[in-house]
Amino acid sequence: MQTPTPRFYSPPDGFVRLRSTLQWDGRGFVGWQSQANSRSVQDDVHAALSRLCVCERPVAAGRTDAGVHAAAMPIHVDVREGTLKVPPARLPLALNALLARDVAVLDVTAAPRGFHARFSATSRSYVYRLLPSAVRSPLWEGRALLVSPNLDVNAMGAAAATLVGRHDFAAFATREERQTTRDLLVLDVRASGDLLEVHVTGESFLRHMIRGLVGTLLLVGEGKLGVDDLRSVLNGKDRRLAGPNVAPHGLYFMGASYD
Repeated sequence: MQTPTPRFYSPPDGFVRLRSTLQWDGRGFVGWQSQANSRSVQDDVHAALSRLCVCERPVAAGRTDAGVHAAAMPIHVDVREGTLKVPPARLPLALNALLARDVAVLDVTAAPRGFHARFSATSRSYVYRLLPSAVRSPLWEGRALLVSPNLDVNAMGAAAATLVGRHDFAAFATREERQTTRDLLVLDVRASGDLLEVHVTGESFLRHMIRGLVGTLLLVGEGKLGVDDLRSVLNGKDRRLAGPNVAPHGLYFMGASYD
């Protein structure tokens, strides 16, 4: 017997659900989520959609902080039947003509039955980009964090491996009121051209958890923390023991996975 689709995951009566992928440069936004008297990606996209149809507010796979970028953010939006002013195949071009240059719609399709951009996601992936250099690079300004060129990358990788798995990540979260145990599926450090990239994948994350993890791995790379110290930080569950939150501009939401 087929399990009924949860009502919460279905569009309202008289609406159809569309699925889309967005990309944006986070420097001009307070993040995805709408905030009073501030520019958010959610508000910009909703305003553009509202000129082409009658719709609900769009919902994203995850919330991003101010300054955080997105390479491929899945969203869904519920559109009232019969109100769309352009054919669905032309909707990306029509929306991009209305949006500012720092945000773009990459695709639009009909959402599968029961799809919810946030609650159907089984994992979310991020990359934090580091520029190890003695001098700054205008080409990476606002898109990668300038760090020491003398980092011990092998130590950072070994430390990152100890954090993969199911743990209480309270030591790396900021002002977190939810339960703090999470499954960290991927945490590794990779060279990518002139950059170092910290790749992170998990089902969900605590507030500022990724930026706290990267800040702590940088302390390992600078020789200020060892692998054993990192285990003590994790087990201590005390935010004061871990490294600082790195700046948001090096962080990119890379995508979400769905069953």
